[in-house]
Amino acid sequence: MNLVTLPAKDQWPALLQRPVPDRSAILAATRAVLEVVRLEGDAALIRYTEKFDGVKTGSLLVTADEVRGAGSAISDTLKQAMETAVSNIRCFHAAQKREMKPVVTTPGVVCWQKTLPVEKVGLYIPGGSAPLFSTLLMLATPAQIAGCNEIILCTPPGKELNGTIHPAVLYAAMLCGVTRIYKIGGAQAIAAMAYGTESVPKVDKIFGPGNAYVTAAKQLVQLDGVAIDLPAGPSELCVLADDTANPEYIAADLLAQAEHGPDSQVLLVTDSADLAGKVKEAVYRQLISLPRQSIAEKSLAASKLIVAADMEEAMELVNAYAPEHLLIICREEERMAGLVRHAGSVFLGPYTPESLGDYASGTNHTLPTDGYARVYSGVGLDHFCKTISFQRAGFEGLQNLGPAVITMAEAECLSGHARSVSIRLNNHN
Repeated sequence: MNLVTLPAKDQWPALLQRPVPDRSAILAATRAVLEVVRLEGDAALIRYTEKFDGVKTGSLLVTADEVRGAGSAISDTLKQAMETAVSNIRCFHAAQKREMKPVVTTPGVVCWQKTLPVEKVGLYIPGGSAPLFSTLLMLATPAQIAGCNEIILCTPPGKELNGTIHPAVLYAAMLCGVTRIYKIGGAQAIAAMAYGTESVPKVDKIFGPGNAYVTAAKQLVQLDGVAIDLPAGPSELCVLADDTANPEYIAADLLAQAEHGPDSQVLLVTDSADLAGKVKEAVYRQLISLPRQSIAEKSLAASKLIVAADMEEAMELVNAYAPEHLLIICREEERMAGLVRHAGSVFLGPYTPESLGDYASGTNHTLPTDGYARVYSGVGLDHFCKTISFQRAGFEGLQNLGPAVITMAEAECLSGHARSVSIRLNNHN
């Protein structure tokens, strides 16, 4: 990690640059995969599974027996932990339900909204070096609360698991009401859910994080009318701290995020050069005992410890970065929290590590990355719902509102719109 003093503002964009892959090459390769899957269906999925995952498979669908057997393959302690997480996730997301009461906007005119679930949702859960069953809990639980009719899961099979899905992922799927599970990974899984194949149904909206190819695939299928949750690329963490913070805690938090992947990024922003130095020393001391050391080392190479003049300047930099995860550990954490403008999820105080939100506090860990926290929210119940607006006017309402509508329609040279009102006003029985 590089320890730097915060430079002038015109140099902030360069300082806050995320690791940038060759997007043009990724997009080109992803487009090719999408098109092949669209044309060839299951045959392409089977071929890509062998090519990218090293797994030969005759069936893409996980059987009911495989799902039922998952519970016996994981410990009771893990099952209880997952059930605790689901309970908290359900509690937090169920509280997001809302019902709009009818509103009289003008005497005689009533408007209201009705909330309905997205009918078919597709969830993508990465496999790779870690079975991210926690992400499945985060996505399938609100989908179930929303009442989605079909919850489709795609996740890559594990070569080391003889082409099967990790039992923790299958157990999570069973806990959260997933309808069907497919052994498909990467951009080809996004294509399957976006376009449909002989085995995989076409869905209305796709959720879930993934590597650069998965992210590119989600963005490309949007052009074909398939909705997505949000751009969710490599994970990132920013810690805002002053000299009251424990450097060992911060180092552990930075490493927890760095172990996600070599393209993850972590930052410490502080007004204390002494703290920054202690955190750097603690990071490399703790790194030695981290099982995913080699992955974290690559992440740390693109990560920084930044020393600002004061905490206000530090917070200004944090908002400019718009992190996926933000930890605030300082004297006036509530005041600093009130200054947050751009972040996916915020963790306050020394005893709220980001891992709580990753697993079991109840908030959703599917969050905007790469600066998208400026304009996107993390996944919540609303992402699995849609609203339909309704309105009803009686003749009194038409009399009250009609003249304004006629005036505006004529100003826009849309005489047909004006006539649809005037004909009712002039021919009322």
